[in-house]
Amino acid sequence: MSKVYDVIILGAGPGGLAAGLYAGRSRLSTLVIEKGQDGGQIAITDDIENYPGQMVEGESGPSLIARMTQQVEKFGAERVADTINAVDFSGEIKILKSAKNEYQAKNVIIATGAYARPIGCKGEAEFRGKGVSYCATCDANFFEDLEVFVVGGGDSAVEEAMYLTKFARKVTIIHRRDELRAAKSIQEKAFANPKIEFFWDSVVEELGGDDILQWMKVKNVKTGEVRTVEADEEDGMFGVFGFIGTVPNSKLFEGILDMDERGYIRTDEDMHTNIPNVYAVGDVRIKSLRQVVTAAADGAIAAVQVERSLSDYF
Repeated sequence: MSKVYDVIILGAGPGGLAAGLYAGRSRLSTLVIEKGQDGGQIAITDDIENYPGQMVEGESGPSLIARMTQQVEKFGAERVADTINAVDFSGEIKILKSAKNEYQAKNVIIATGAYARPIGCKGEAEFRGKGVSYCATCDANFFEDLEVFVVGGGDSAVEEAMYLTKFARKVTIIHRRDELRAAKSIQEKAFANPKIEFFWDSVVEELGGDDILQWMKVKNVKTGEVRTVEADEEDGMFGVFGFIGTVPNSKLFEGILDMDERGYIRTDEDMHTNIPNVYAVGDVRIKSLRQVVTAAADGAIAAVQVERSLSDYF
C-alpha cells in the first residue's frame, strides 16, 4: 500500500475503536487493523453492567462493541482485517507489515490488548462466561449470594477475593502452595475476613456442568487426592475466578518500545510511548485499572494527541 495515513490503529477493542472514532471525527485519514473480531476480551462477555451509558435493561459485550464499530464507520475510518508481524518505527513514516501487505502512517496507536492467563484446566474454555471469569470488577455482581472460588495466591488474587466477599456468600482461595505470595498486609486482611476460606496445595483439574458451571475437580499437589466440589443444590451453580496474571499482546514490539518486566508498554498520561508519534492504549499499557471505560478513555486521549501533532495550534 502506498497511501500514508495520518494514523493507523492496531487493534479494534474498546481502546482502538474509541481512537478510531475520535480520529475519524477529527477528519484524520484513519486505518484500523484488526486480525480477529472486534472487541477483544469484551466480545466474549455475556453481560455488562458498569459501562456508562449502556442499555440499562441489558447489555452484552458484542452489542456494545457493535455500536462502537458503527460509530467508527460513521466517521469514515477505514478497516482492514490483517495480522501484523513486523513493524518499523525508526523513521518519520511508521511501517507495519503483514505477510502480504505493508501499511504506512505518520502516527500509530497500539491497542492490541491483553488476555487473562488461563487456569489451564479441562473444561475452562467451555465455561468461560458461564461461571468462569477473570475479572471481579466486571462480574462480581452476577454471583450475588453464591459461592465462588478464586484461583491464585498473589496480590491481585487476594485483593480480588476480598472484593468478591462484598457479593458472594463465601469465597475460597485455591492456591498451589501452602502459603500466599501476596504482600503480608494483604494477607492479614484476607485471613481476618470471615467469608474467605482456603484450599492449600491445590490446583483445579477439571470444570463441568450442564451449560453452566456446577462442579469441579480439585487436586492436592502433595497428596495426590482429588476432591469433587459441587454447587449447592439451591444455588445451581458457582463461580471460578482465575487471577494468575494477564499477558499483554506486546511481543511484536519487544526491543522497540519501553516495557516493564511483564511486557506491558510504558506510556505517559497522554499515551505517548518512548518513540515519537507512537502511542499505546488500553490493556496493553501499564495502568491501574483495565476496564472498557478506561480503554475507551485511553483511545480518545491518544487520538486527540495525534490530531494535535498534525495541527498548527497545539
